Amino acid sequence: MALETTFIQGRLTEKFNTDVSEFRMEHDIFTFDVKSTVIKDVMTFLSKSDEMRFDFLTDLCGMHYPENDIESQYAVVYLLHNWRENVRLRIKAYLNGNKPEVSTVTDIFKAANWMERETYDFFGINFIGHPNMKRILNVDSMTSFPMRKEYPLEDAGRSDKDDRFFGRTPHNYQPK
Repeated sequence: MALETTFIQGRLTEKFNTDVSEFRMEHDIFTFDVKSTVIKDVMTFLSKSDEMRFDFLTDLCGMHYPENDIESQYAVVYLLHNWRENVRLRIKAYLNGNKPEVSTVTDIFKAANWMERETYDFFGINFIGHPNMKRILNVDSMTSFPMRKEYPLEDAGRSDKDDRFFGRTPHNYQPK
């Protein structure tokens, strides 16, 4: 019997109640949100349960949503794969913008080690309990986190380019 999304949703809702929510399909991947306080429990259940067997962490990355309220300005996105049934999951855990932190999953998935360090390095998300939480690509003396959306994409004072030539016409532009 194939592992159906309705079965996964039912088991997760039964076990974690309202701590898991917003079940949906995004680009053919079953996706749901998890409260950051229970992410470790959810990941343990998905990987160790004989029914689920999502025992491969494909990816883990950070996201910054500066337009969201402070309680959900950051997110950690986990991609899991069940090789036996060929089913993938995307799990999003939203974090507080004042103190972006979440429990590590390195004790569940060894591959999370470098992924969590990279996420810390670029977004400043702290993984509580990580065995070696330090920068992995940027210099240790760096004080900022380059993937945060805290800086403008370009210098507003640039005069060496005309946006019309790059397909970005201002709304008030009138051709001659």
